[in-house]
Amino acid sequence: MKLIDVTNNHSSLVAEQLGNTDATFIKVYSLGPTTVIFSGADTHKDVVLTNKERQIKNNEISYAISEILNSTPEQVDILQSPNLVELSLATA
Repeated sequence: MKLIDVTNNHSSLVAEQLGNTDATFIKVYSLGPTTVIFSGADTHKDVVLTNKERQIKNNEISYAISEILNSTPEQVDILQSPNLVELSLATA
């Protein structure tokens, strides 16, 4: 698996999130057909994985936890719904 930084292609999403949330940074990645949105604030880091065509795979979730959040599944709150997974890691 390989993350490709596509943040520049999503400038309106980044501006909206920075203006309407407590996030201090937003990065958008492509993980094959899955879009990964990584945001961070003073007290937490969040990753949203979305795929319009299929469910998010467990190996994509594991990859995001280890490679983006540098964490383990036990430390991360995981919320799953069809075609969307949110990962949240408390940092404070």
